[in-house]
Amino acid sequence: MSGLLTEENLKWKAKARAVAEEVVRPLAAKYDREQEYPWEIKDAMVEAGIMGVWIPEEYGGSGAGVLNLCLCVEELSRACGGIGVAYAVNALGSFPILVGGTEDQKKKYLPDIASGKRMIAFGLSEKTAGSDAGSMRTQAVAADGGYVINGEKKWCTNGGIADLYTVFAVTDPESRSRRISSFVVEKGTEGFTIGKVEDKMGIRAVPVVELHFKDVRIPEENLVGGKAGVGFKNAMATLDRARPGVAAQAVGLAQGALEYAQVYSTQRQQFGSNLAGFQMIQDMLAKMATKVEAARQLVHATARAIDAGDPKITKMAAMAKAFATDTAMEVTTDAVQIFGGYGFMKDYPVEKYMRDAKITQIYEGTNQIQRVVIARNLIKEAGQLEHLRKYIPTETQNAPLP
Repeated sequence: MSGLLTEENLKWKAKARAVAEEVVRPLAAKYDREQEYPWEIKDAMVEAGIMGVWIPEEYGGSGAGVLNLCLCVEELSRACGGIGVAYAVNALGSFPILVGGTEDQKKKYLPDIASGKRMIAFGLSEKTAGSDAGSMRTQAVAADGGYVINGEKKWCTNGGIADLYTVFAVTDPESRSRRISSFVVEKGTEGFTIGKVEDKMGIRAVPVVELHFKDVRIPEENLVGGKAGVGFKNAMATLDRARPGVAAQAVGLAQGALEYAQVYSTQRQQFGSNLAGFQMIQDMLAKMATKVEAARQLVHATARAIDAGDPKITKMAAMAKAFATDTAMEVTTDAVQIFGGYGFMKDYPVEKYMRDAKITQIYEGTNQIQRVVIARNLIKEAGQLEHLRKYIPTETQNAPLP
């Protein structure tokens, strides 16, 4: 449905697709197998000018917004989900600065991220604080005109190869609403080290690591926003803007797997016919394609709302993330099924799509958490529907339980 996209949208989509087809797809299996960061692909993305598409022009970016970010992520993920997230995580890491940083912080850090000179990662989750981010234990104690950070972070994507990290830590253990603050931590800071490098099922081209902090001294100027106690709010605003990127990664994975299934089903012969001639396969392909397009349009609608400055994006971002990633898992699994025994083999491309898709249902908030977010927003919105109460028989209100 490219008619819904502007010429600018199509331009960014074409740029990312060229990188995906010419550089990413031929190397996807290699980097999945070797589990090494694809520097040559990163250089190709820089050369194509798609780094920093989401960063405003005044900070060295293209000012093209979240929708164009999603279009680039989708195209890269059609060829490799790992590359899609290796690109998108720079948006995740920079959004805390973009939405909550001081003007000086934006001018200092964002231009280098936009140009691809420096990459950035995001440090929120911990071993005991995944979905429950508010229970984090990493602490930052005010000292000598700055802060000293102690603790560790888990599952940091792009960790180790990133130059900058937005890190969240407890600055006021006694507070409930202003407990957490966020900081920019630069690679090479004394006491800041990379811990365990995870051996992953999917997205193997991008590193996922632990971050360790031992008496890491951070100047006060690196406190995001210049204000303590607003870190949790900053993290949630960041995730609202970053979740459409994960959803776009999922759409790209689903689209890529669907395309392989289309091609394979028209060439694989069984019982004297190609697979595409069987109604069961046609039914699978039709459902796969319908869900992919529905997910895509939900992602695009959410991204457009963010770019338009809609303040109420939390529910839509959660819907896009949950629906698109569930779709990716379903579609990639069906693609493996259509390939049959060959789909289970690493000689063929679709098993990688299924492996890459699984994490999209987990990171940046599990889909169970997304449904909690959606439900809570729906319950709040019920107050806006008071005019419907008169149509509900009164005996159903406050009726005793059976």
